[in-house]
Amino acid sequence: MGRKKILLVEDEEDILQLLGYTMSKAGFQAILASSGEEALEKLGAEPTDLVILDLMLPGISGLDVCKAMRQAATLKDIPVLMLTAKSEENDIVTGLALGADDYVTKPFSPKVLLARVMAILRRKGGNGIDSKEDSSTPIRLGDLFIDPARFELKVAGQPVLLTLTEFNIIKLLARRPGWVFARLQIIDEVRGYEYNISPRAVDVHISSLRRKLGSAGAMIESVRGLGYRLRG
Repeated sequence: MGRKKILLVEDEEDILQLLGYTMSKAGFQAILASSGEEALEKLGAEPTDLVILDLMLPGISGLDVCKAMRQAATLKDIPVLMLTAKSEENDIVTGLALGADDYVTKPFSPKVLLARVMAILRRKGGNGIDSKEDSSTPIRLGDLFIDPARFELKVAGQPVLLTLTEFNIIKLLARRPGWVFARLQIIDEVRGYEYNISPRAVDVHISSLRRKLGSAGAMIESVRGLGYRLRG
């Protein structure tokens, strides 16, 4: 499965570069556009899995881009995450009414934005993280062997006893080696978004996992400011 393509539409260069960096570090292919016209042109040129769309754009507004997408047979099913200013409440309501899937207000946290993106892709069935088809398929990665059906993990052939949360975290990371998972996303995937746990508690589980995995624990890498990934 190739990397998911995310079109980032923002006219402020520094914000556009931040969006591109955040999405690229998370394992997505970032496509950049600085205007509504450029966004529609790029949408027509190549398949896109999700659009992060600023509402306040020069020329064609973000609302008009969203409206045009929902009216086009080839674009109407592409998820849209709106970027808005807190004062644009009416535009938020209009955007959601036009078919946008979610919104994030500026200034935004890259980690929260990433978690929202992953939630949208999961709802749309496009995250490819742990689908029904492969949820019970054993995973081999280096010295790691994970058997979800048997709730079993081995390192170099030796069984390792994990808690349910630890097992689900390593299984999540191993399904997509190299992908960066934000702490909020890990909570959402492993325990459910409404589960009352601090994102920092994920660090405790990761530390425990690394210790139990021994030398293989080094495969779990911290990505500063974003989250964790499992080295392939």
